[in-house]
Amino acid sequence: MSTKMMRAARMYECGQPMVIEEIPVPQIRPTEVLVKVEACGIVPNLNNILTNWVSWFPHMPLPPLPAIFGLDPTGVIEAVGDQVYDFKPGDRVYVNPARYCGSCRACRSGNSTGCTSYTFNGYFGFTKNSARIFEDYPYGGLCEYMPAPQYSLVKLPDNMDFNTAARLGYVGTGYRALRKAGAGPNSTVLINGISGTLGIGVLACALAIGVRKIIGTARNEALFQRVKDLAPAPAGRIEIHQLGSGSIEDWAYDVTKGDGVDIVIDALGPGAPQETLLDAMRSLKRTGTLVNIGAVSGQLPVDIHRMMDQEQTLMGSAWFTTGQGQEMADMVESGVLDLSFFEHNTFPLEDVNKAINGIENRAGGFGNFVICP
Repeated sequence: MSTKMMRAARMYECGQPMVIEEIPVPQIRPTEVLVKVEACGIVPNLNNILTNWVSWFPHMPLPPLPAIFGLDPTGVIEAVGDQVYDFKPGDRVYVNPARYCGSCRACRSGNSTGCTSYTFNGYFGFTKNSARIFEDYPYGGLCEYMPAPQYSLVKLPDNMDFNTAARLGYVGTGYRALRKAGAGPNSTVLINGISGTLGIGVLACALAIGVRKIIGTARNEALFQRVKDLAPAPAGRIEIHQLGSGSIEDWAYDVTKGDGVDIVIDALGPGAPQETLLDAMRSLKRTGTLVNIGAVSGQLPVDIHRMMDQEQTLMGSAWFTTGQGQEMADMVESGVLDLSFFEHNTFPLEDVNKAINGIENRAGGFGNFVICP
């Protein structure tokens, strides 16, 4: 009996093009499902990240090469293992790439994000134990079929297409940050980088959970009105400050009539100046919280005495749980979370190198780049 084969994009060397190869369709373990990948989300600067990752973040290991990357896969379940309980062939799913061991103290207490082996399948690891996770889960989403543990699966509603679901990773990062900060209908939230890949997801989730006032910073003024138009009536629920045009702190206190903000979600990337984050942080009211999800890099000179006096919180937030992924899918199903604004740019697997190398995204976070194997 011949072995069933599939196409996969494999990277043999950082900075070099991925190679499309024919490899055997993977086998699944009893607690896994086999997913036929329909779409896999990517970020436009993925090639830059993979080229420089080893020097930028040597403490966060990549999978051993050659590797199949692909962080945000969606698709249809082709087969299920003998010990899979709540899924069946034909189910439409998003595969949360967060992998954890299930047996360390954090996992046993229900804190999977705190796992001592926490790893992004198809991307990078967070601990020295990630090497073992990469051995157990060597298939990212840039291939035709991938195994996935049942704990990683989000059931997709009929009104959520695969391309939109392939953006759940970045939307979910914002959703978890808002939840960790306690955002809700009584909150005023400032989003640093509101029109970007992460920021637009934070905004969509903030609108969905009823945040009453959302202000943000961004560079591309051409996108400001499009961002504001995402909010239903009343007008003025979203206000935007152009970065580089003056103090964020002064502006934030002005638009909040002197109150300041309850929450800052910093969605700016590693190349952003630290002062932008610090300026936004100074807009926090007493007991306010800043959550960093964009990874502004370097040692941050924080006024810890002021934070103590004001009882403020500074925290990081990485990714989201599968349960939170299901919450977002359920909100899409009910119509509370509207992700219809994404502009999908799809590429076949054969064009993966074109898709990850040098795409100019003039649409900011509205652009959604997807590989469709």
